Amino acid sequence: MNTQQSVLSVLVGNSIGVLGRVAGLFSRRGYNIKSLNVAETEKSGLSRMTIIAEGDENEMEQVVKQLRKLYDVSEVMILQDAVCREQILIKVGNSSASRQPIIEIANLFRAKIVNVGEKELMLELTGEPEKINSFIDLLRPYRINKLVRTGISALERE
Repeated sequence: MNTQQSVLSVLVGNSIGVLGRVAGLFSRRGYNIKSLNVAETEKSGLSRMTIIAEGDENEMEQVVKQLRKLYDVSEVMILQDAVCREQILIKVGNSSASRQPIIEIANLFRAKIVNVGEKELMLELTGEPEKINSFIDLLRPYRINKLVRTGISALERE
């Protein structure tokens, strides 16, 4: 079977240790979590985990079965057709001369300038992971000083 990237949506009780139990399940079975995003939902006491993992179809089905056995978990879905978004904050630049080309790239991607320093700019961008990757690649020549990504958030389409 082919290894592929899967987007899992897991609805969990917002309680102490649930993140550790879910992450431990992946670790015990030797699966790597490429991205993990957790936040409260519209329902009080529930959080949604968006997990990006790699494995073949059988492996992902096993992970889903094991997740459903955890007492904190109320829903598990492999998202087939979903809207996926990610956010990045990035500090880039090493001189005032690099400022204009960086601003042009930011404008091209509709990124926001959230902080201006003497030598570097801090930019914010939200979009599909591929868009984020392209943005980073175009900024590399201007010296990326720091960056942080939120991880992917996803919801299934109607």
